[in-house]
Amino acid sequence: MDTASLGFRTDLALLERAGSTVEDCGDHLVVRSPYNPSFYWGNFLLLDHVPDADQIGEWLERFVAALPDARHKAFGFDACRGTADDLSGFAQHGLDVEVSTVMTATSVHPPAHPNNDATYRALLSDDDWRQSVELQLACHDSEESVGHREFVTRRTQSNRALVAAGHGQWFGAFADDELVTQMGLVTASPGLARFQSVETHPAHRGRGLAGTLAHHVSDYGFRELGAQTLVMVADPDYHAICLYRAIGFTDSESQLQAQRAPDGANVCL
Repeated sequence: MDTASLGFRTDLALLERAGSTVEDCGDHLVVRSPYNPSFYWGNFLLLDHVPDADQIGEWLERFVAALPDARHKAFGFDACRGTADDLSGFAQHGLDVEVSTVMTATSVHPPAHPNNDATYRALLSDDDWRQSVELQLACHDSEESVGHREFVTRRTQSNRALVAAGHGQWFGAFADDELVTQMGLVTASPGLARFQSVETHPAHRGRGLAGTLAHHVSDYGFRELGAQTLVMVADPDYHAICLYRAIGFTDSESQLQAQRAPDGANVCL
């Protein structure tokens, strides 16, 4: 199966760099991440089309057969355009549907109102990476649990391993030595790099930190990674997307997903 979606193509490249496996089953891919089994978007099926409503039950069965230990359900669709209405059949089966915006940039410029108060640098020390875990938890405080902390810790270890292997870097904005905004940039293929985990502490939002850091990281991507195109996936309904447009990112595609959390869980990872 050849993946047309730029969002999923870069997702798969980064997952494989982190140790995930991708099994090609012709009309779909099975993605497995044994190093983090609770990671929904490391353990999912990517379909080459959005199935008709009367086929969804069969796909739910195929998910169980392919990922029998998974307590969640997660499906991606290799479509570059679409709306939530296209996934209404999955919603009727109790899955949460999501349409994200895939953004690209071949050049960037500084934000109109940069934040010059913070310090912007790569995550380097054990304490930096410890703070990365805590920042992720602070951004999703309603999901705090032993299981969620374990998931975040494993994902952070995977991020650090990508950096150690030379595939990219994680950066942060620090206010008085406290990590308040973070994001990663990792090579997906020659000339192509993908942003990861863009997060700002709730107490520090609205100060221009994410836009300033994204500009800083983009410069790194063009200069140090040799990227010609940068890719970022954003929530079209969240205000942060305007920050990325303001530094030169443009909307290129849509990314369609459907997921269902395990019974009793209130978070989709």
